[in-house]
Amino acid sequence: MKLNKDLRVAISGKSGCGNTTVSGMLAKTLGVTLINYTFRQLAAEKGMTLAEVIEAAKTDDSYDKYVDKHQVELALAEPCVLGSRLAIWMLKEADLKVYLLASDDTRARRVYNREGGDLQAIKDFTAMRDSEDTRRYKEFYGIDNNDYAFCDLIIDVNEKTPEEIEEIILRELEKRGFISR
Repeated sequence: MKLNKDLRVAISGKSGCGNTTVSGMLAKTLGVTLINYTFRQLAAEKGMTLAEVIEAAKTDDSYDKYVDKHQVELALAEPCVLGSRLAIWMLKEADLKVYLLASDDTRARRVYNREGGDLQAIKDFTAMRDSEDTRRYKEFYGIDNNDYAFCDLIIDVNEKTPEEIEEIILRELEKRGFISR
């Protein structure tokens, strides 16, 4: 794999779409840094649960703004794959913007398979999280995270493996002359 430029790929999608998995695989294949700084990492750093961070972020915008600013700073520093809910909107310098699209059921099943628990509770939590994310992104940045039509590549991931998704992205990067295989 040869990069033909200092490449930055932004990958977004809602929770459970495979964003973290695909971003990690792609970064490894391309030999670039993976940037996936999210509420989950912030929660770990602060000694909080993810649910506590989401709840705190409802009334304190510093959580969102720190995560969003920090990940863009990291992405601008070197060739990378930035995988986050807002990557495609925040990293305007991205060479390729990819949105991973999955149904609510697919996303909940994937979270269930990854973390276990009660499937209905996961569906309910995911719906709450989606709603809160959408509200905050509109309020803070004027971003509608349900409007991703501007992306270079929208991939329906419902029936695809992470390897198939990665291959679709690699083919697009190659087609655009960003990589050589």
